[in-house]
Amino acid sequence: MAKKNNKKEALDYHSSGRPGKIEVVPTKKHSTQRDLALAYSPGVANPCIAISENKDDVYKYTAKSNLVAVISNGTAVLGLGDIGPEASKPVMEGKGLLFKIFADIDVFDIEVDANDIDLFVNTVKAISPTFGGINLEDIKAPECFEIERRLKEVLNIPIMHDDQHGTAIISSAALINALELADKKIDEVLIVVNGAGAAAMSCTRLYLSLGAKKENIVMLDSKGVIRKGTENLTKEKAEFATNREVKTLDDVMKGADVFLGLSQGNIVSQEMIASMNNNPIVFALANPDPEISYNEAISVRKDIIMATGRSDHPNQVNNVLGFPYIFRGALDVRARCINEEMKLAAVRSIAELTKELVPETVNLAYGEQVITFGPDYIIPKPLDNRLISVVAPAVAKAAMDSGVAQIQIPDLDVYAQELETRLGFDNKLLKSITNRAISNPKRVVFAEAEHYKILKAAQQVKDEGIAEPILLGRRAVISRMIEENALELDGVTIIDPKSEEEKERRYIFGEEFYKKRQRKGVTLYEARKLMRERNYFGAMMLELDHADALISGITRNYPNTIKPALQIIGTEDGVEKVAGMFIMNTKKGTLFLADTTINIDPTPEDLAEIALLTSKAVKRFNIKPRVAMLSYSNFGSSNSKGSKKIAKAVEIIKQKNSSLNVEGEIQADFALNKEKRDYVFPFNNLKENANTLIFPNLESGNIAYKLIQELDEVEAIGPVLIGMKKPVHILQLGCSVREIVNMVTIAVIDAQTKKK
Repeated sequence: MAKKNNKKEALDYHSSGRPGKIEVVPTKKHSTQRDLALAYSPGVANPCIAISENKDDVYKYTAKSNLVAVISNGTAVLGLGDIGPEASKPVMEGKGLLFKIFADIDVFDIEVDANDIDLFVNTVKAISPTFGGINLEDIKAPECFEIERRLKEVLNIPIMHDDQHGTAIISSAALINALELADKKIDEVLIVVNGAGAAAMSCTRLYLSLGAKKENIVMLDSKGVIRKGTENLTKEKAEFATNREVKTLDDVMKGADVFLGLSQGNIVSQEMIASMNNNPIVFALANPDPEISYNEAISVRKDIIMATGRSDHPNQVNNVLGFPYIFRGALDVRARCINEEMKLAAVRSIAELTKELVPETVNLAYGEQVITFGPDYIIPKPLDNRLISVVAPAVAKAAMDSGVAQIQIPDLDVYAQELETRLGFDNKLLKSITNRAISNPKRVVFAEAEHYKILKAAQQVKDEGIAEPILLGRRAVISRMIEENALELDGVTIIDPKSEEEKERRYIFGEEFYKKRQRKGVTLYEARKLMRERNYFGAMMLELDHADALISGITRNYPNTIKPALQIIGTEDGVEKVAGMFIMNTKKGTLFLADTTINIDPTPEDLAEIALLTSKAVKRFNIKPRVAMLSYSNFGSSNSKGSKKIAKAVEIIKQKNSSLNVEGEIQADFALNKEKRDYVFPFNNLKENANTLIFPNLESGNIAYKLIQELDEVEAIGPVLIGMKKPVHILQLGCSVREIVNMVTIAVIDAQTKKK
């Protein structure tokens, strides 16, 4: 993507709708005067009195127990340097977003206009009663060391400077596993640390805690090797000054076992890598460009074990593997600090998780058949759902064992199970399928390319590597729109079905269509004429393997858009009815809704087929379907025709697939509320809440998804057309660019599945 467009897109993202990335949301009912009287005056006086009598009750009656402050003065923001507190705010908001989505921790970002250490420390100390923990962020060295040290001395809550300790924890986990694979001992290896900032210092100290020897560590700054006797060394640099007779990076790389780079890109040569000891471990963590590129390094040494800070190569050292879960564990035991024992517990839990069998969901998310412990997998993937239930309990246990926990968790296994369900793991579905699509992108035909949203979406899926777009429409119109909107679509295939250059292909497509429809009222002349229309031409491209998936519908109604696809491509073998499924990513997890777009008044047989098709589609995302056949009645409470229809459909489903977890007829509230359902209907077969909702008719399904979409803050993907022989997906009229991109992603996954 061109830099100018990347900048614009980023600015649009941060400014669109409600500016920023986080908001404060009420957690208590507040719709009546009584609610407000309890929330504020006079009712609020009661928890105030309780807290004044017992200060620890602040954790009971306020948000303090789940609230972290992300605090910065903006003196070392990303690679931008000292840009000030205001300019750092987007980063701090982003950190807050990560805390929330990965560990369900609420965040207030605090930007402090204070470069003076005393002023900064006093400011944080003064506001600390608000928070259960403090995450220091983007504060320059060496001030960050002193700030963290002094805050730890005066405050009684978890404090961590993530720029230091986050990278240290994740790289330490990677180092443990890399050393095991290299068959080397940490107390024997020669370690080169290039960089002397906060992260480098913290990494080195943690390596020492793991058993590394200080005499085996050489650290370099921008001036070269940090040697004893050098004038004007900070106390932090002096701590790691060496007596070795070496001066340059070239010198120290000879015979080195481990390289840790936290400096700048492209300063390590292939010759340096070649000069390292056998089975070298190289952590080139500079961003966006590592000290040496992954491809350059592995081309020199086949025995290398390498990690970077990038997501497009194996072994990404990403702080998100650590800080959300470390704070989660610390908050849940009300730890007085984050001590060395807790950091080491995080290190070892992350390292051990890497060696466990990787769930199929993670394999699919990263487009791998099997991810196993080895040189290309020494740390977990960021989308591994197990991290919260492994790292947080390990940190909590370490806090309890080391005596800094103020409350005890009696059963860590139960705690881990609670964490597994806390986030609604299905909410990571979109991230997972996007990664899966990128692993094996497909050719996607956009039948309505003379539309800005389509072109914008095409650019995005091209840039992200999700799909290879094929644009149908008038070449001159499309080219003009690309230029006018400064879109980056160089090299993208543009096809005008009406053009002279497509005459031969139209002729071939027409012949094929005629063969399919000659006994269904279509003449050869009509067949050839229809190939001038983009939806017919696009469907035939898909049918004859000129493309892998088809996207259309943004400018035309659903029936007219789907008709060509049904005539040309048809349904899967054995499928009588296709259906439309919506994927709704809600705060409580992902719901799959069908039929929402096609079948007006399905019979019991139709409903059974729709339910089985939907369940099959759900399984493609490696999610176990739990099906509720919805009605206005529960389990025979009504003798109406509609209720009987649903009950009959359930019977048919059980006959065709006895292993499917299906229940009905059942009302929607009971399907989604286990406590309520088990109390009233203890005999029900849904041991967990339903995630697949089948509606009795099109009206109810369509109304339901539109209501959910408008009333709740959900990510809606759809309608996903299920039951087609090949991937065809129809957009909603007026859908957004994001919705189009989501549909393309689904189409690519569909194509991957059908190509197997």
